[in-house]
Amino acid sequence: MYHSNLEIDFGDWVNFITGQNGSGKSAILTALCVAFGSRARGTQRANTLKDFIKTGCSDALVHVEMKNRGEDAFKAETYGDLIMIERRISESTSSIVLKNYQGKKVASKREELQELIVHFNIDVENPCVIMSQDKSREFLHSGNSKDKFKFFFKATLLQQVEDLLIGIQSQLKNANELVAEMEKSINPIVKELDELQGKIRSMEHIEEISNQVDLLKKKLAWAWVYSVDKQLQDKSKWIEELKGRIPTCQSRIDQHLRKMEELNDQLTKKKAQIAHMMEKTSEVRRMTDELKQSLSLASKEKLELEEERGRKFNYIQKMAKRVKTFEQQIRDMDEQNIRNTQAEELDMEVKLKEFQAEIDSANVVFQRLRNEEDTLIDQINQAKDEINKIVHEIEEYDKRDRDIRSRIREFQLHQSNKVTAFGGGRVMGLLEVIERQHRKFNRAPIGPIGAHVTLVDGDKWGTAIECAVGKVLNAFIVTDHKDSLLLRACAREANYKHLQIIIYEFSRPRLHIPDHMLPQTHHPTAISVLRSDNPTVLNVLIDVVMLRGKF
Repeated sequence: MYHSNLEIDFGDWVNFITGQNGSGKSAILTALCVAFGSRARGTQRANTLKDFIKTGCSDALVHVEMKNRGEDAFKAETYGDLIMIERRISESTSSIVLKNYQGKKVASKREELQELIVHFNIDVENPCVIMSQDKSREFLHSGNSKDKFKFFFKATLLQQVEDLLIGIQSQLKNANELVAEMEKSINPIVKELDELQGKIRSMEHIEEISNQVDLLKKKLAWAWVYSVDKQLQDKSKWIEELKGRIPTCQSRIDQHLRKMEELNDQLTKKKAQIAHMMEKTSEVRRMTDELKQSLSLASKEKLELEEERGRKFNYIQKMAKRVKTFEQQIRDMDEQNIRNTQAEELDMEVKLKEFQAEIDSANVVFQRLRNEEDTLIDQINQAKDEINKIVHEIEEYDKRDRDIRSRIREFQLHQSNKVTAFGGGRVMGLLEVIERQHRKFNRAPIGPIGAHVTLVDGDKWGTAIECAVGKVLNAFIVTDHKDSLLLRACAREANYKHLQIIIYEFSRPRLHIPDHMLPQTHHPTAISVLRSDNPTVLNVLIDVVMLRGKF
């Protein structure tokens, strides 16, 4: 691949390999995978092994030396304290050779290498042993829970456990078939023994020999049964132990799936709430206008009802006065009736009946007007209740409208304030604490990163950059580990939880990426639209974000 000739002495513990993109870091990891028996497709770098041969060369060689010391040494009596692994790749073939500490060839079969890998638990196809860029990107960006479960299933060795169980089942099946074949092969012997026993019974002088033959036959059968039974018991115990691990792994899988579902539900609810709030604002305005119009109509109707009530009340009073006048006339006529003659009394009775009929008619009209007055009073009371209800609804909608406007102003403030836009209002509290503790820092922290970044045509590319860069824009940058611990303490004091801190040397000059290492595309990229006057911010965005494939 990239290297013509490279030799590396790894340290005993953690090793870091750094370099620019395309400098050959991944080629080292690929070489280790190939040395430990990985297939070409398993490295996700080529389709065949011959693709790893450098251009212009006829073959490629990977030579790995492993320490083989301590209690866990692999076949120490054969290999000694050092194991050499060589894999040579040519245009047509590939070969594997295992050598001892003296460089003498010990084995050249893949089975010996597989035994070595199992002994040291070096499974290069397990993503928890070898995490390539493609595997990490596939795991982090995959939205399919089934694909993530397959990844987890393989990483936690559950795939290997399943393969072992399948192998054990195959062995058990073969053992059962072997037992069946042995039983079939024993049947003729048993039949022959039965015939011999019949003959022996007829021969009393060889009875002792017959007894010994029976005893030996039983011992042979039971010895075989005990051996097979012991093997089955050992396999059953192993299967039970593996089954005992399955619920724990399944519970962890379910827990991760529930967390992912909760996070997705929370994100969906937040988006729905924002959309609902914007719709509610317009709806509240529309309802407010409708309620104001209804209130004006109700007020107008109230005035008309009150005028109608006044007219009815005046009419009732007039009718009451007329009734009193009729009653007075009746009393006067009664007095006159006493003084008049019998003939005049008859005339007066006729008039009295007429007056009584008029009085009854007036009472009917009076009662009808009184009922109409009660109905009008009830309608007025209902109108007042409806008006009060409408006023209460208007007040409620005004309150909701004020709350929504307040939240909109807050969002607009965050959009206009580059500091609070990345991390919210709690960033101001954190900056105040940092200001009080600034003398304790070796170099003042830089952050949030988004406050130091501008975009070319931000209205157009703002959402795309936020999706690409993620929460890195909310992070703070410090120059060393000590400042990182101090900044973490400031975040706790300001109640700023889950603060992302990036450690980067401030004195490093601004990185310059050659044109041939930039994405070869005519479309805009994240690095082409991001701008910052702070070289440390740009270096962090390149080193931290570009290595994740975000650019």
